[in-house]
Amino acid sequence: MDQSGVLLWVKAEPFIVGALQVPPPSKFSLHYLRKISTYVRTRAMERAYPRLYWSTWRHIACGKLQLAKDLAWLYFEIFDSLAVKTPEERLEWSEILSNCMSEDEVEKQRNQLSVDTLQFLLFLYIQQLNKVSLRTSLIGEEWPSPRNRPQSPDLTEKSSCHPKNWNDYSHQAFVCDHLSDLLELLLDPEQLTASFHSTHSSLVSREAVMALSFLIEGTVSRARKIYPLHELALWQPLHAESGFSRISKTFSFYKLEAWLRACLTGNPFGTSACLKSGKKLAWAHQVEGTTKRAKIACNTHVAPRMHRMVVMSQVYKQTLAKSSDTLVGAHVKIHRCNESFIYLLSPLRSVTIEKCRNSTFVLGPVQTALHLHSCDNIKVIAVCHRLSVSSTAGCIFHILTPTRPLILSGNQTVTFAPFHTHYPMLEDHMARTGLATVPNYWDNPMIVCRENSDTSVFRLLPPCEFYVFIIPFEMEGDTTEIPGGLPAAYQKALAQREQKIQIWQKTVKEARLTKDQRKQFQVLVENKFYEWLINTGHRQQLDSLVPPAAGSKQAAG
Repeated sequence: MDQSGVLLWVKAEPFIVGALQVPPPSKFSLHYLRKISTYVRTRAMERAYPRLYWSTWRHIACGKLQLAKDLAWLYFEIFDSLAVKTPEERLEWSEILSNCMSEDEVEKQRNQLSVDTLQFLLFLYIQQLNKVSLRTSLIGEEWPSPRNRPQSPDLTEKSSCHPKNWNDYSHQAFVCDHLSDLLELLLDPEQLTASFHSTHSSLVSREAVMALSFLIEGTVSRARKIYPLHELALWQPLHAESGFSRISKTFSFYKLEAWLRACLTGNPFGTSACLKSGKKLAWAHQVEGTTKRAKIACNTHVAPRMHRMVVMSQVYKQTLAKSSDTLVGAHVKIHRCNESFIYLLSPLRSVTIEKCRNSTFVLGPVQTALHLHSCDNIKVIAVCHRLSVSSTAGCIFHILTPTRPLILSGNQTVTFAPFHTHYPMLEDHMARTGLATVPNYWDNPMIVCRENSDTSVFRLLPPCEFYVFIIPFEMEGDTTEIPGGLPAAYQKALAQREQKIQIWQKTVKEARLTKDQRKQFQVLVENKFYEWLINTGHRQQLDSLVPPAAGSKQAAG
């Protein structure tokens, strides 16, 4: 079979979920990663290769790269969260951590964790995706762009000052432009020159190509099945193209690189393909008097599990509520939504909310990352594995999360509060995504940005401002209360408020009003309540719950 029958592409998930939306530590440069690659193999250290244990990575990151321990753990843990694990395994890990009584005990448990060494090196290298270079800031282009490179559509940002995590053209360009470096990083030390470069006769091990499957996958002759890169590269009819020798059980470096370059193409399950040829969903309705058109697209009808994607844009002044198979396990991007209330009550893989204003998002459990960028006055209510925020202003996060929320650069007045709602299927969805109620680090954020580590950028919601949130939809299911309950101070504030209501009701009862007085009094109270609804903006929230006219009903999907 000739190589024209093979299509390879760069996977989206390592970039969407794995590349932290912040410039990487300077010590993650290729120079240092090559040194680490050689170090872990030449020392033949136990707990370093082929599996890298947390204790070894901590020694390298803190001792040799001078990283803070929290930062070293952050990258190790993000990579570990990308590994294929069952929900049961994830819940088991949460239970182990929640039983730890001290930092030392936590550290002891972490020391049992290991990751694939070579894939972890690739993961550290792709953190360069969000590196800001002087050249970029001057001319606005990260890499030279050949004219024939397709232009990214609207929703996948062109400008390099925007996050590239959802831009599959950036993923492809990054891998193509750095392919030699990526391969050299995976070479055994004896295949490199003294200056860490490959030679014409360098040989690539099978383990190295298996590691590259972290970033690349493909298919043969438009078959429906997707294969990891190493399965295609090792497939007998392709040995001549991929450069595999059955005698040495290795690949020729230059042949392998040439084959990869010849076969790499656009991701058929990426954001651009989803926007261009994905299924359009009629979940939102057109609001009278506006020119903005809500656009919602998904690829779930063609994409295999782990490749599902839903992109939602320009939902304006409305309530959108969905619990749908289309959302289950999908990467969701919500873009440029304004003055809306969006409920996505299904187990989700990841969620990115970008350039949204004055809106509330209530999400089903997010298995990996929930990220907000460039948002103003947003309320997010979610159970998620990880939350990260960048360039936000006046946003509030009611979250339940087993990892510390990440405050990246450019934020103003971030408020964290306890998760304060439930819907009937919530605990079932949490079990499916491997998310438990403990440990819960909602109130212990980590500031990860170079400009400052000023803790005044965030606050914890004062209990006196706390109210529970009611999801106003009927669904099947068993959850009847907030998973894990509320922290004592917030529970107490609610109880005190409840007591005031009871005193008020008692006062009204004891006033012994006549029938006419009661009517007058009711009108007064209702008028005051109506005034309060308008002044607080809650009126719009209630109005948008009224179903639209029959002709524009939200479609099922």
